[in-house]
Parts: sequence; structure tokens; C-alpha cells
Amino acid sequence: MYSKSILLVEDSATTRALIRAVIDEMGDFNTVEASSGFEALKLLPTQEFDLVITDINMPDINGLELMNFLKNNQRYSHIPLIIVTTERSEEDRKRGMALGATAYITKPFKADELQEVIKKELQI
Repeated sequence: MYSKSILLVEDSATTRALIRAVIDEMGDFNTVEASSGFEALKLLPTQEFDLVITDINMPDINGLELMNFLKNNQRYSHIPLIIVTTERSEEDRKRGMALGATAYITKPFKADELQEVIKKELQI
């Protein structure tokens, strides 16, 4: 049995695999992958997630739109959100945080930085 479930939303298969490897290194998590915001919306009702990690720039539904949906839906509004993105401007960071992100990490990132944020968000 997994201790926590993480929904990883990233359109780049390479980046998704990298983030997954960082998470897997931390322990026994149930990591569910979505390649787009639309796919994430289809996966959300299938189980309870303890954390969502999302990119911003994705086809169909982008990360900010996904976050807006999560934060405005009572069923999902409690889930911590980590943004992992190439968007480096202070304006982008502020917008992500205003939409409810609990952390904002820019690519490329260090594995230990992401792991520390995940530990903090999952309170482990």
C-alpha cells in the first residue's frame, strides 16, 4: 500500500520521467502521470490525490487553468499544488501563487530542491 498519491501533470515525457525518478527516489508513492491538463481532469475523480505537481505550458488545458479548476472545486481545493515550469518571471510566479500554488519551482531544477518541497507539502 502506498503512503501518498501524487498526480504529476507534464506534457513532456522526458520531464515527466525525470520528475517521476525524483519522486521514486523518495520512497513508495503512488505517482499517477497525466500528459495534459485535460488528462489530469479525467484522472482526478478516479482516486484521492495528496499532491498535484503541474507544468504551466501544456496543450489543451494549461497548468494555470487546471489549478483554477482545482482551487474552485470543493472536492479538490485542499490538495497542495506544486508548479514546475520554465516560466521564470516574477509575474508568472506571483500569478501561480495567487491561483493557489503552494510552491513554484523553475526548470531546470535540482532533485533535492524538488524532494524538499514535496516532503514539506506532504508533511513527511
